[in-house]
Amino acid sequence: MSNKNGPSHVVVDGSNIATEGRSLPSLKQLQEAVMSFMEEYPDAAITVVVDATFGHRIDKSESKEFEAGISNNELVAPPAGAVGRGDAFVLAIADKANASVLSNDSFQEFHGEYEWLFDDGRLIGGKPVPHLGWVWVDRNPVRGPVSRKATGGRRGRGGGSSRGGRSRSDETVRTGSKEASAPMPVPSGPPPTKKAAAKKTVSDKPASKRSAAKRSDDSSKSGERSGRRSAPKSQDPVNDLMPFLEFVEHHPVGSNIEGTVDAYSSHGAYVTVGETGVRAYVPLRLMADPAPRSAKQVMKMGEEVSLVVVSFAAARRSIDCALPDMAEAAIAAAESDDADAEESSATEQPTTTKKTAARKAPAKKTAAKKTAAKKTATKKTAAKKTAAKKTATKKTAAKKTAAKKTAAKKTAAKKTAAKKTAAKKTATKKTAAKKTPAKKTAAKKTAAKKAAVKKTAAKKTAAKKDS
Repeated sequence: MSNKNGPSHVVVDGSNIATEGRSLPSLKQLQEAVMSFMEEYPDAAITVVVDATFGHRIDKSESKEFEAGISNNELVAPPAGAVGRGDAFVLAIADKANASVLSNDSFQEFHGEYEWLFDDGRLIGGKPVPHLGWVWVDRNPVRGPVSRKATGGRRGRGGGSSRGGRSRSDETVRTGSKEASAPMPVPSGPPPTKKAAAKKTVSDKPASKRSAAKRSDDSSKSGERSGRRSAPKSQDPVNDLMPFLEFVEHHPVGSNIEGTVDAYSSHGAYVTVGETGVRAYVPLRLMADPAPRSAKQVMKMGEEVSLVVVSFAAARRSIDCALPDMAEAAIAAAESDDADAEESSATEQPTTTKKTAARKAPAKKTAAKKTAAKKTATKKTAAKKTAAKKTATKKTAAKKTAAKKTAAKKTAAKKTAAKKTAAKKTATKKTAAKKTPAKKTAAKKTAAKKAAVKKTAAKKTAAKKDS
């Protein structure tokens, strides 16, 4: 319920705020929103509720921090099977505690059950505004078809009357448009005014960096004026290196220290130790048992508190402390965790070494097999090439031999043909020679016959004459 100084108790619809302007929830955005609201309303008690699927939808890097928040009761999740993604659980807590609800949802399906949602200050909404951070405003739930169904067709409280008693039976029901419900656009830089352009010409830094530096200076000045310091972000170191090392050297685990509460976080509170400026962190689980919902229930801003050093986180240069009543159990738990971690590391190291060696051995064998296979393939290829060359050489030699034999045969054939031709010529000559004497003999015989015939004829002629 709110008063003139702000709400005294607020139930945060964590899943809604963490998803504002995003497609998936962000634990970092939720923490920044809660811290911003706590700075604006430092006296309000905060209860952060997330739905059952929240831990599965955030980034894996935030899972460990989310589990720590659940175990320390800094974040509350509804029981399994809760209606409306945890909305019913959020409203049930707010109804029981008479608290306000921090959400941009209108909870239309619950308008008939929780009519106090329309009371002033019971529903608070917010959005991150560029260069300003989160801005929070009171809001009225949006009515729509789901709301009318939940309220049995009533358009206002009291069966048709508005909250102020004015009849709305003749008015049109207004619902939010898609554009109005869409995430706010985030500009990449300041508006292009003449002043900004002049600054851009003079300064070497981009406008976004100058704006960030200005916001940082403004926030630091505001913190100095109010006597408060802002809580460091989850990824930033808590202390500077040298002051942190000096503190660790002079204040071992179990040391008693005095400090002043200077900032709240969603998981605890930060305390400035002495005049060194070193900051110690006190988580909610080390304030009391059971852990309080908020650090404001145990510590007040600017209050001097006595603490006991419990552990150190070198990665973030963080010093975890506890109230004296919680210190002994916290130190014992921290030492037990360290011992378990060392034993686990010692046990896992040989196994890891063996596994690594086992992985390397098959890898080496596989590499050796591949090398041998490559060499074998290379040898086979070389052998094939050599055999191919030899075969080609043999074929070439065979072709040359065949060519030589063919040439020899042709030469022999030519010689034989020449011999035959010469023999034929010789035979022809001999035949001609033989034929010539025969012809001469025949000619002689013919001449002798003619001479004999002439003689005979002459004799006959002479005989005739004589007779």
